[in-house]
Amino acid sequence: MPDHLHLLAEGTHAQANLLEFIRLFKQRTSFEFRKSSPNRLWEKSYYDYVLRPSDSIEAVACYIWWNPVRKHLCARPKDYPFTGSQTIDWMKLSAVPSDWTAPWKAAVPA
Repeated sequence: MPDHLHLLAEGTHAQANLLEFIRLFKQRTSFEFRKSSPNRLWEKSYYDYVLRPSDSIEAVACYIWWNPVRKHLCARPKDYPFTGSQTIDWMKLSAVPSDWTAPWKAAVPA
């Protein structure tokens, strides 16, 4: 997305530290960004969501891949230049939009 990042990450061991991962990611990408722009790249905070056992990783990934389509930035997920996966065959799985919905976007019952 042009103004934010969706990232699906999984710790590979019990000592995996999301806070440290995000800190280093923001630090390293900001350093590179500052070489070409005087602007700030990241806000100080971020929003995270820890997947529940009932959440399908593939469904959440498809939700992320379809976000540029929902925002009318492209016609198909594979057309967006800043998308992909290093571990999931995302082009096959993203052929159909996910029915997963971010919990913070779920409809509030009347």
